[in-house]
Amino acid sequence: MRKVVSQDGTTIACRSTGDGPPIVLMNGAFRDHTIFDALVPELAPHCTVHVYDRRGRGQSGDAPHYAVEREIEDLAAVIDDAGGQAAVFAGSTGANLALEAALAGVPITRLALHEPYFRTAPHPKPPADCMDTLKALLAQDRRGQAAEYWLREFLGLSAETIADWRKAPLWATNEANAHTLLYDTTILGDFEVPTARLATLRTPALVLNSDATGDWLRDAARATATALPAGWGMQLPGSWHRIDTDILGRVLAGFTTT
Repeated sequence: MRKVVSQDGTTIACRSTGDGPPIVLMNGAFRDHTIFDALVPELAPHCTVHVYDRRGRGQSGDAPHYAVEREIEDLAAVIDDAGGQAAVFAGSTGANLALEAALAGVPITRLALHEPYFRTAPHPKPPADCMDTLKALLAQDRRGQAAEYWLREFLGLSAETIADWRKAPLWATNEANAHTLLYDTTILGDFEVPTARLATLRTPALVLNSDATGDWLRDAARATATALPAGWGMQLPGSWHRIDTDILGRVLAGFTTT
């Protein structure tokens, strides 16, 4: 991992591999760059793949006060390091952040988005006091409870599924990065598709969902694709909130290189 410096002086850890047109991979809630360990080898024969740890995670630095603009500047710094412009693939809350970056004028040549986190009717939004609840849990250093709360109220996971997640190796990462749930929640805003703003975005955009994902995630992906003038949707084989890696790699490689 090498370090690039964002506009506010925060160091962002990133790594590059492969050869060809540049693509930056950006993770969603909880995760760091290692979430793409299986996807990078699928893309590297076709693209120069750039991964990075979002601020507050992994080997990247952080700042005392969070703002979405700072994360947009982080992505801009990574893209500048990648040669000045790049395609971007991002999933879940990372997809929301990628849209904000494109709207802010970051030089993104193409956007590939996996199930951006929006809530469309009739799917209910998280509780109105969700941010206050997260802040209270984290102020008491109840990181595991904060992670559970986010998975239950934001992703809609059942108690049984969360109990299984707690037994998995990734749970330690969930707790280590729990403070960044405040960042992702800030990015999500009112949870609604910003239709009027997206109508101004001319960047070619591919919005993906898996064929076995949740109804609200599928509906959010379709609504996002519809709102983007140069957007189109695609459903691919996978599981809940996940697309099969080999298929995702082929689709992203084709999207980036054509």
